[in-house]
Amino acid sequence: MKLKSLLPLLLIHALVSSSLWGDLRTPAVIGSNMVLQQNHRNPIWGWGNPGETVRVSIGEQMHQAKADEKGYWKVTLNPMKASSSPMVMTIRGSTDLKYDNVLVGEVWLCSGQSNMGWALGNSDDADLEIMTAHYPNLRLISVPQLGTQEAQINFNGQWDATTPEIAKNFSAVGYLFGRRLHLALGVPVGLIDNAWGGSACEAWIPRDRLNRLDVAKPYMDQWRETEKTFDYDKLLLSYEEKLKKWQEKAQAARKEGKAQPGGRPRPPRNQMTGQHRPANLYNGVLNPIIGYGIKGAIWYQGESNGRRGHAYREVFPLMIQSWRDAWKQGDFSFYWVQLADFMNEVPEPPTEQTWPELREAQTLTLDKLKNVGEAVIIDVGEGRDIHPRNKQMVANRLVRNALARDYGIDLPHQSPRYQSMVTKGNKIILSFRHVGQGLYTFDVREPVGFAICGEDRKFVWAQARLLGKDKVEVWADGVEKPVAARYAWADNPVCNLYRKDGSVTLPVTPFRTDDFPMITKGM
Repeated sequence: MKLKSLLPLLLIHALVSSSLWGDLRTPAVIGSNMVLQQNHRNPIWGWGNPGETVRVSIGEQMHQAKADEKGYWKVTLNPMKASSSPMVMTIRGSTDLKYDNVLVGEVWLCSGQSNMGWALGNSDDADLEIMTAHYPNLRLISVPQLGTQEAQINFNGQWDATTPEIAKNFSAVGYLFGRRLHLALGVPVGLIDNAWGGSACEAWIPRDRLNRLDVAKPYMDQWRETEKTFDYDKLLLSYEEKLKKWQEKAQAARKEGKAQPGGRPRPPRNQMTGQHRPANLYNGVLNPIIGYGIKGAIWYQGESNGRRGHAYREVFPLMIQSWRDAWKQGDFSFYWVQLADFMNEVPEPPTEQTWPELREAQTLTLDKLKNVGEAVIIDVGEGRDIHPRNKQMVANRLVRNALARDYGIDLPHQSPRYQSMVTKGNKIILSFRHVGQGLYTFDVREPVGFAICGEDRKFVWAQARLLGKDKVEVWADGVEKPVAARYAWADNPVCNLYRKDGSVTLPVTPFRTDDFPMITKGM
């Protein structure tokens, strides 16, 4: 038998042997260079021999636990103050473990899809960001992508101190968020990145909870049917046959001095192990870190749910709550990025589009859960690219939420939100909250991005003007009795309304005053 064929068997043998021998071990999220959450009773857990006593020491603390019948053990550390002085954690049982350079500070989870996973090295000013990424007390760890229905308890990874080489491949939003925190607070910061590009929100939620959610039924029914009929081996065999034929054509073309033929077949994706299947990512990349002490989570996802905005109203809050329930450390802070402007040009006249409904679902979550916040980036997107490179602005708006809400620093952090409307003749007067020093229009004096409609529900683009610090008056020729108004209600809107606090500007949150039927309902 070839060595290559033996490797999987040797790996399995090693894992089985390790389990039988009871070597003391912990998950990868617990190890050298880690940051422990300050002022928190941090769980430390792992596996060893069934029934053995395990002792964990750090600083002046020592805790012990007895491994259960499966070898699992856990201790809980007493809260510690932030410290940049490296500590050693020792774990003693049948064997000994020693973890060096352990710090205490703030720990945040960075999760979502590709815009969270987007590397620092692919973002704006990457050269400057990378060459200045020297932060020994900013620690990073990434969870490899694994989609599965089986709950994982570990992963292959390690904590690293930030260097240019480490930072360039880490989440840009995560790194820039963490760097701001680190410098503003003057304490160590640890960041855990488990983002997966293209992932659906449903993949991050336990399956049993999705099954009890009515609005998730169309998605779950679709997946149950896929699971019945999907045959990856069959697709792979077909691909290999097509590839062989293409290679024969390519070889013949080379012999004849002709150009290589197009249409090279692409290998199929295994949907069963991908990032759309319900619960796949909850089990594969979240479960191994659940319980590790964190301050909160930042989240950048929604693009893959763009056509299911109505369901997202319930799916997204359910995801957050399911994480909090599993972590068992209360309502930890959770801040997300609202969808950026992207795709289609502004329609004429205004028409129904899907992404505004997803943005609305994200914003409505602010009123459903505690300790949550939203970073509005309706001015940061790139119409032709779903991945805006300006991750600095995204991180800045996220970190404002954290600094203000979690660390008591007085600074602007909330985008203005629609509050109420009054109709006066052929005009609508809109009132806003969270306006800071007052509303402000960027680039031109007139507010841009509003639409209104009459009883016929046919929206037209409106004119607008500011009334004082927190009101906007809107109207449109031909609409004598307006009944509803909308702002930035398009996939890729042109809009210019902000709150202004000195040099700080935060965009007004897209909104509608109506509750007309949603085009994404039932999807």
